[in-house]
Amino acid sequence: MTSPVVELADDRAARRGVRLFLKRDDLIHPELPGNKWRKLKHNLGPAREHGTVLTFGGAYSNHIRATAAAGRIFGFATIGVIRGEEHLPLNDTLAYAERMGMRLAYLDRAAYRRKHEPDVVAALRERWGPFYLLPEGGSNAAAVRGCAELGAEVPGYDVVCCPCGTGGTLAGLAAGLAPDQRALGFSVLKGGFLHAEVERLQCETYGGRRGAWRVEDGFHFGGYARRTRELDAFIADFAERHGVVLDRVYTAKMMSGVLALAERGAFPEGARVLAVITG
Repeated sequence: MTSPVVELADDRAARRGVRLFLKRDDLIHPELPGNKWRKLKHNLGPAREHGTVLTFGGAYSNHIRATAAAGRIFGFATIGVIRGEEHLPLNDTLAYAERMGMRLAYLDRAAYRRKHEPDVVAALRERWGPFYLLPEGGSNAAAVRGCAELGAEVPGYDVVCCPCGTGGTLAGLAAGLAPDQRALGFSVLKGGFLHAEVERLQCETYGGRRGAWRVEDGFHFGGYARRTRELDAFIADFAERHGVVLDRVYTAKMMSGVLALAERGAFPEGARVLAVITG
């Protein structure tokens, strides 16, 4: 599945001679949009072989939502291990996951930080039985290969941008781009650790670093799922200008960063900059 590209007429970029484009990956599939589909695509085979997928996420995780939907669509059971305590009634994300048949479990934040350590995984297997383990955000080597296909779909752009949560999308995107292109990831988390995580994922997948890429850490607006009046105002203004409603967790932070960098002159005059709306 591929997605359309549209050019965005925005004076903030145009004043600097930058042409701005959106790749509407959010339109790929209503339940499995954008990078969620790309990350899951090559994980579906092992998921169906094992019969059950266990994965991790926060209470508002789009990955949890998409994994639950994939289980319903492609015929495997799903278990979502959620960070923090259970809160009832369930929010829209977790209620949807449960309707799709996902069984929910919870880990306190201390245990959640250790979620991939052998003793924690062993305890989960003892409780739930055999399963295919999918990392938080779905970012593993299979996911990176899926996201590399995105890079192959976007020839002719100088810079291709994406939001970053776990690093898998940027790791694959950068690997799939042509040698004369570069990838720019916008971290939605504070802490500055995503550069190392992207490099780790590329090494796990390809044996080393691939492509020209960088992580921009200056547009997280306080951290994951955090919002500010400035961000809310940007989302409203963008919707009024372009008729596209950006999500505040990922794509709004990326687009705020892309336009701010354009206004600062960070892209050369004449650059063709593509931003991926990941969904």
